[in-house]
Amino acid sequence: MGARIAAVDYYLPEAVLSNEDLSREFPEWSVEKISGKTGIDRRHISGPDEFSSDLAIAAARRLFERDGIDPQSIDYVILCTQSPDYYLPSTACIVQDALGIPTSAGATDITLGCSGYIYALGLAKGLIESGQAAKVLVVTADTYTKFINPADKSVRTIFGDGAAATLVTADGSDTSLTAMTYGTDGSGGKSLIVPNGGLRAGAALQPKADTAVRELVASGYDLYMDGPDIFNFTLRVVPETVEEILAKAQLEQNDIDLFVFHQANAFMLEHLRKKLKVPAEKFFVSLAESGNTVSSTIPIALADAERQGALVPGMRVMLLGFGVGLSWGGLVATW
Repeated sequence: MGARIAAVDYYLPEAVLSNEDLSREFPEWSVEKISGKTGIDRRHISGPDEFSSDLAIAAARRLFERDGIDPQSIDYVILCTQSPDYYLPSTACIVQDALGIPTSAGATDITLGCSGYIYALGLAKGLIESGQAAKVLVVTADTYTKFINPADKSVRTIFGDGAAATLVTADGSDTSLTAMTYGTDGSGGKSLIVPNGGLRAGAALQPKADTAVRELVASGYDLYMDGPDIFNFTLRVVPETVEEILAKAQLEQNDIDLFVFHQANAFMLEHLRKKLKVPAEKFFVSLAESGNTVSSTIPIALADAERQGALVPGMRVMLLGFGVGLSWGGLVATW
């Protein structure tokens, strides 16, 4: 008995931050410059009283309603977030209760960002194939914009908030989710960090994240990203991981019908596509209307690809996430 992705949907907050809005705040960056650098036109921003659990609940309800899924049938919840509502209780417990999922279900948070969807799918696959669960709800939800210093235009142009819900169920074959591949390099943790608001001062890990060094007025969390370091890491790790996934799956690159990678920004994705020599029609990009939603970019792109007819049943799709941690992971799914 294997595991498969049975359904996927997502939710974005109502409030929108457009390139026009950003250009008014930062006149030195035109609308065209922002769009050209990022491939993003708009980002959805969580409200002051809207948090990761709210987005997660909305995404799951949308999935349940669209696909006629009974919450009582869910026997495990995996919630991936790096912006939990509280240190404790876990956000997964809040979501389980709000959705009316049985108290007999397991529910746990995992703390991963850009690679988190892959890791959550791997855990769901393990639960199902070991007989511990039959229907796993995988939810990704992040509100990174709450971490961003308002004066830091370098990250305000990139990140948006959102959540996605995926139902992973038991399958009659073992070929639906295959070639699970993971990687971790914690020495790069200093490249993308929220230095403030935790129990330890972030300057101990990354001195450059200190707001005084960045000439910013501290605003609470003050997310810091070393863009060039993340970019170089991605260009090095992603091609190696693609080869590793293909080797595990015993496939050639031409056997993959669609590539859906973490939607970091259009500039980086185009570099990767060219480096890998993947035809544009087989490389799905979907971030213009949502931005980089961290753990939710891949499931949002999958849902968009399905709606646009770019992803249809029977296709082999390679999923690959990479980023904060540093962490990466990928797999091949039969849709």
